[in-house]
Amino acid sequence: MAKKIHLAIALSVFLVILLYSNSNGYGRSGNMFASVFLMAYLWVTDAIPIAITALLPVILFPILGISKAQDIASEYFNSTILIFLGGFLLALTMEKWNLHKRIALRILDFTGSSPSRIVLGFMLATALISAILSNVATTTMMLPIALAICSNLLSNRNGKDEINFSKATMLAIAYASSIGGISTMIGTAPNLAFIGIMKETFPSFPQITFAKWLLFGIPLSIAMLILTWIVLTKLIFKLPASLGISKSAIKQDLIRLGIMHFEEKVIAIVLTLTGALWLFRSNIEFGSFTIPGWSQLMPFPKFLDDSTVAISMAFLLFLIPSKTKGTQIAEIKLFTKVPWDIIILFGGGFALAMGFEVSGLSRSIGELFAGINFNNPLILIVIICTILTFLTELTSNTATTYTVLPILASISIGIGINPIILMLPATLSASFAFMLPVATPPNAIVFSAGYLNIKDMVRAGFVLNLVGIIVITFVLYFISFPILGIKF
Repeated sequence: MAKKIHLAIALSVFLVILLYSNSNGYGRSGNMFASVFLMAYLWVTDAIPIAITALLPVILFPILGISKAQDIASEYFNSTILIFLGGFLLALTMEKWNLHKRIALRILDFTGSSPSRIVLGFMLATALISAILSNVATTTMMLPIALAICSNLLSNRNGKDEINFSKATMLAIAYASSIGGISTMIGTAPNLAFIGIMKETFPSFPQITFAKWLLFGIPLSIAMLILTWIVLTKLIFKLPASLGISKSAIKQDLIRLGIMHFEEKVIAIVLTLTGALWLFRSNIEFGSFTIPGWSQLMPFPKFLDDSTVAISMAFLLFLIPSKTKGTQIAEIKLFTKVPWDIIILFGGGFALAMGFEVSGLSRSIGELFAGINFNNPLILIVIICTILTFLTELTSNTATTYTVLPILASISIGIGINPIILMLPATLSASFAFMLPVATPPNAIVFSAGYLNIKDMVRAGFVLNLVGIIVITFVLYFISFPILGIKF
């Protein structure tokens, strides 16, 4: 009954917004706002399955004149989706041969068996990897390892504490991936968007180097990791120490696995190669020193991206024969285990982001910044962090960054302050969207595991959104800007 009530509310408000926007001449941007409300409300309340909600752009955008059907359809199977697909196939192959279980047991043996320490161990490992690899790649690699630990625990006990541990672990991986990504200049796409727009808009302005980025990226990442761990394990999901996994049980499980088989070694090599190819595909700049990317050796380097690597490595596993089962290491039946509903969900997020842009709604929202005339930079930073944090819950953080940063650059010139004071908080906040599966790729990936529902993510994510706003504001205003020599 509750779902039917939510569905009725969603449709009623949707129609009211449509009527109001069209009677007042808002056109496509008003229609887009109505569509955004409908999808956001349905996602948050789970009134209908989230993958079905994700298909609404295919219906609404052509009818409301927001975008052509063929343009919308292309958003549901793009390059990022292929990274997902390749990553899922690699992860499923790892799971098929129990390599994920071996790695999980090694992590447990190293970090200790208390639930809080296990979650912390996952967060530290994920954040470290995410500082140099893409968030998508990092989360995809860590998820099957976490699933093995959760499965091990739930197979013995299936109470509330065990379920909460599984939820905390899933969210810890997603959040740590986003948090680790902001620690370095190359960690996530919005960071690179900021650097590129700064160079283009202010070519004579002193640029932030890789080393300078670390001055604020690392303290911010460390502070946010600690607070996120506390929120997840002590506030949202209170994990008792008695939940721990026995050390002797871990040792026994490792003994039962025996030595690594041929297939596990091949998968480990392919996964390592995948990470290396992702890391060194493009040039990596350390100030004046540059490590050339391998893609520059190819005849068409600009035609390649991370999806090329993901699909190539997955394809390789379909070619290498197994020594024990008489088939290839990866088999076609793995495709039946791919969470296609989550791929549709993420495609819906891309379609929504595209609608924001083509309808003009992104620009209209961005221009709200132009009305800000506060003289206090601290207030400006808080407002910008708040708007960007919650805006990117429904839009691509990369697309939003590219839309908003040029507007903020113009505003900084207009009010006569250093553009970094506005643009950097916006860039960092774009990576701190923790509430919805469609907000970031890591959120969508862990949601696909089946341990979480929307309410879990909203409950933890809303608290961490607020924490992120406070942490970004404090670290930048009181620590990083003074170190960078930025004056207010």
